[in-house]
Amino acid sequence: MSKPAPHRPHDDAVIEMLRDDPAFIEDYLAAALDEAEQPGGREALLLALRHVAEAQGMAKVARTAGVQRESLYRALSPKGNPTIKTLLAVMQATGLKLGVHRG
Repeated sequence: MSKPAPHRPHDDAVIEMLRDDPAFIEDYLAAALDEAEQPGGREALLLALRHVAEAQGMAKVARTAGVQRESLYRALSPKGNPTIKTLLAVMQATGLKLGVHRG
């Protein structure tokens, strides 16, 4: 009888996918941003941005953004409330830009 396949947390799998395929980052964040106004969407957007930061190395992103690593973890938590300054700094540190388009 074979052993069942090991399970890994969803977050770890997403982070690995983002790390392995940087092109996926844009689609992943765009989808999270599209859902931001839905119930739970704000929290999902912060989690998506956290996944991106973790895929690129949270300490490196925090350093580049000029934010303490612990503060960045808090800001990108489900109950986080990052300032626009922090949000833009994290976006820039991860090589992303915030854009606007008509829906």
